[in-house]
Amino acid sequence: MTTTVISPELKAILRRLKLSPMADTLPERIALARQAKMPHQDFLELVLADEVTRRDSKSAVVRAHKANLDPTMVLDSWDDTSGVSFDRELWSELTTLRFLEDANNVLIMGPVGVGKTFMASALGNIASRRRNSVLMLRADRMLKRLKAARLDASHEAELRKLIRVDLLIVDDFALHQLDPTETQDVYDIVVERPGEQRRL
Repeated sequence: MTTTVISPELKAILRRLKLSPMADTLPERIALARQAKMPHQDFLELVLADEVTRRDSKSAVVRAHKANLDPTMVLDSWDDTSGVSFDRELWSELTTLRFLEDANNVLIMGPVGVGKTFMASALGNIASRRRNSVLMLRADRMLKRLKAARLDASHEAELRKLIRVDLLIVDDFALHQLDPTETQDVYDIVVERPGEQRRL
């Protein structure tokens, strides 16, 4: 089988259109199109779909990193043999993210080490892949950041970031007693963000 070579002119055009990564898969796609006697329109749809998939995958990785999400904590990695008991029907419903559309809040509660952080991260990764804005923070770090923001007059801006994000995940919440300032910050976040709580 003859290997398809991409001409320098085509590579230059792809660069100009910011489509250079297409050059990696284009030879294979051209060979496939020839073998299948694919119509031009179908071939164009195929190579553009490849590029859309690549860009979606790359942007999901960038969004997840920006959201402080662990890329290993995804739904496919959950260990079903762990013996942790939870409402599987409710979990299945949560993974649809309808709670986001309905502006509901979710509280994942349980003892240490049962996978609460994993579940929250998995929901965050799903939301991120679906182009929702997500931010995951440990409660103590979030509250320290808000406290520090009072000193440089950026408190309102920091609070707005937490309120405006589509999915805010606060990990390790209520492990320590809150002081009055922290209590006020939590109250402001809860009151300003829409929604009702549901337990898992």
